[in-house]
Amino acid sequence: MATKRFLIILPLALIGLLLQSFFWVPTYDNQAKGNPERLIKFIETSSGDARMLNPVLHADSASGNIVSKVFDGLLDQDDQLNLRARLAESWTQYEEAYLTLAPDMIAGENLPASPEAWFSYIQNQMNVDSKWKANIQSIEVVPGRDFKGSVQVPVRDDKNQVVKENGRPEMMAVEYTFRHPPRLKFKLKKVDQYFFEPLLEVLGKDYVSRFPYQQFITAKIPAQRELLENHYSEILQVTEHNPVLIFQLRKGVRFHDSHEFDSGDVLFTYQAIMDPRNASPRTSDFEPVKSAEVMGKYQIKFVYKRLFSPAINAWMMGMLPEHLLNAEALKKEARDKNLSDMQMESFNLRDSDFNRNPVGTGPFVFKEWKSDQFIRMIRNEDYWEGPPEYQEFVMRIVTEPLTQEMEFYSGAADNYGVLPHQVARLKTDPKYQSFSTVGFSYSYIGYNLRKPLFQSPEVRRALGMAVDIDKIIKYVLYNEGERVTGPYPKMTDWYDPDIPPVPYDPEGALRLLNKLGWKKNEEGWLEKDGKLFEFNLITNAGNPLRKSILSIVQNSWRKIGIKCNTQVFEWAVFLKDFVNSLKFDALVLGWSMGTDPDLYQLWHSSQAGPNQLNFVGYENPEADRLIVAIRQEYDKAKQIEMTRELHRLIARDQPYTFLYVGKSTRLLDKKIVIVERQPDGKEKYQKIYPTKGGNIDYYFTKWRKLNFVPQFSPD
Repeated sequence: MATKRFLIILPLALIGLLLQSFFWVPTYDNQAKGNPERLIKFIETSSGDARMLNPVLHADSASGNIVSKVFDGLLDQDDQLNLRARLAESWTQYEEAYLTLAPDMIAGENLPASPEAWFSYIQNQMNVDSKWKANIQSIEVVPGRDFKGSVQVPVRDDKNQVVKENGRPEMMAVEYTFRHPPRLKFKLKKVDQYFFEPLLEVLGKDYVSRFPYQQFITAKIPAQRELLENHYSEILQVTEHNPVLIFQLRKGVRFHDSHEFDSGDVLFTYQAIMDPRNASPRTSDFEPVKSAEVMGKYQIKFVYKRLFSPAINAWMMGMLPEHLLNAEALKKEARDKNLSDMQMESFNLRDSDFNRNPVGTGPFVFKEWKSDQFIRMIRNEDYWEGPPEYQEFVMRIVTEPLTQEMEFYSGAADNYGVLPHQVARLKTDPKYQSFSTVGFSYSYIGYNLRKPLFQSPEVRRALGMAVDIDKIIKYVLYNEGERVTGPYPKMTDWYDPDIPPVPYDPEGALRLLNKLGWKKNEEGWLEKDGKLFEFNLITNAGNPLRKSILSIVQNSWRKIGIKCNTQVFEWAVFLKDFVNSLKFDALVLGWSMGTDPDLYQLWHSSQAGPNQLNFVGYENPEADRLIVAIRQEYDKAKQIEMTRELHRLIARDQPYTFLYVGKSTRLLDKKIVIVERQPDGKEKYQKIYPTKGGNIDYYFTKWRKLNFVPQFSPD
């Protein structure tokens, strides 16, 4: 009898418990009932934990998400992807250009023999564009001087072969004495990569190559003179571009510990990056800096040793507090940890507790970090731009996508990155506001242009024409993607929207291949000179989208007689044995791009060797010229002209079959709005919207969750 009662009561108890749970557990609609603090806290889920909360050291997206809220940079990008001032109130760019004069080379050309005489010659006699002269703010003579130095050169054996140790060339220092001849220093109002061209028209276009370096550079050991010859132009720069960047800093900005931010912090941040002991991943961004000079508490000057227009973007990185991390502070921290003398000597920025307890100037103040659980921050009430609307920000570590989804549906998280197959259903759900934006990544099929099969642009175009890319977007991406035609992110000014995509035309592709001598044999395969049109298409494992692309393009090419074999490899093997070693026919991959127009590493012919990023081996002299000119150009309008020309060139050559850029879709509660404060003190609510770059977090400090759904007029 007791057993019977137990069997009756147990199911009823379970039903009661489930009913209680239904009414007790918060749901999306009632998440703030009885918990009003939920409205002032933004909770975000992340699939991975942060690693290091230091702006000069971190290298992962989870850390970057937190760092961007704790730290400010001198600059960042506005909603139109243009640079805007942040910790820097303003900035100025100009150029100091130097021309080294060798009197013996010019005295016989009816030109001024002395540097001083060049002033009037340039101003009065040089027949050049008035804009060129107008850009010269001042000219002065830099007297010659003597100094000593050394260069590193490879050690060679008796057979003149480079001596290697552990696979690397053994190096030796060759010392020299350098008598620098006088130079003309031009201060230019604007950076001009073509500034020296009119001067070299007068001096002779071969002026640099004819320059008598040997008259001014002497090896300390005469027998080593020949070793110096390859380094003459490095030691003595006949023409030298030195772009200058001066930041005027914002006054009254304070770190979270109330210490005022100033130019010393900027200088310290730069020095920390360049200190090899810290092994910062951002060293290459600041390597072009020639010198740094504090010009006052709120002003700092950086001189660059060469033209490199992307350099300014590096200053969007967060600034460090010098008073907490300088040598004295690190020594004190090491002493407090009771480290040995040897440990204290090697103690550096990477060892500091600061990396888990950061102090910045940003809108949120770091409070707590429980590894693999959450990171919590509170708003900075003293933020220079005004405190954020949210009083608290929490990043919770939720590794499983399904759990992230459930957390959002229950109201335990405030945003959710929607999977492609969910978009059609969720973007119309009245509970949420949905944002679908194109990203900075694109996918492509890359061809190894070293292979005879792929050396013809017409062959590569035919391969693209045979693939129905719209079908890939529809069935693989659930329409969450768009066609792309070239190497730049689609939403940037560098991308040329007028370039049409390669059309889907398999019959036209076959005609083009037939014209090139490829004819179908009895088995239906394309053949030329006794060789089949056959190759291997590979990609990496762990990416179902790329695996689907393999199948679709293989089938598409088979229909016109191309025999394509597909293989998938584990990522490490894929990179080492195929991509980095250049031992592949064709591959499916993607690039995640930034907003900078510099494509040197991806497309310049000098970057086409093993372990480099131009692994398809694209070589085009005109593309090389444009790529170098783009990274040396400081006028955005001119950059746009050149990037679009480069886009057209690459689209014509088709080293890739450009596929698509995927969309990123995020959901937010409709109660979250942008709060705009009016001059009379009243508040105005505005719908959240993505920026030109697809960023919906741009106005995050103005976000607030209301306790009702606001009504907006139709767009």
